[in-house]
Amino acid sequence: MKQFELGQIASTTRTFSAADLAEYAALTGARTQTNIVPASLLGGMFSYLLGTTLPGHGTNYLKQHLEFPAPARVGEAITATVEIVRLRPEKNLVNLRTVCRNPRGEIVCEGEALVKAKDVA
Repeated sequence: MKQFELGQIASTTRTFSAADLAEYAALTGARTQTNIVPASLLGGMFSYLLGTTLPGHGTNYLKQHLEFPAPARVGEAITATVEIVRLRPEKNLVNLRTVCRNPRGEIVCEGEALVKAKDVA
């Protein structure tokens, strides 16, 4: 297993537009509110980080839990962060805290993810 450390973090920032929501609605058939970013798009930010950065390519997503204490608004820069909170090298498992914040620092999504990092490049 690649070397990881407790407290290691990775972040990305994205601003969702009305066009992004329209494309999401067209692809999924879901009805969306015009100014609120859908939960699955926020969750996708974590998937992106876990699969490309921390742990990285080859990560197997096992479990995710998310809560949404405040809405993420269209047009606001949303920053997603994943942080390693537990390592179980004997099982190749990594637990991560997941958080999305708006530009004011308010949490719009938070939770945890469990991944298997055995084959991470």
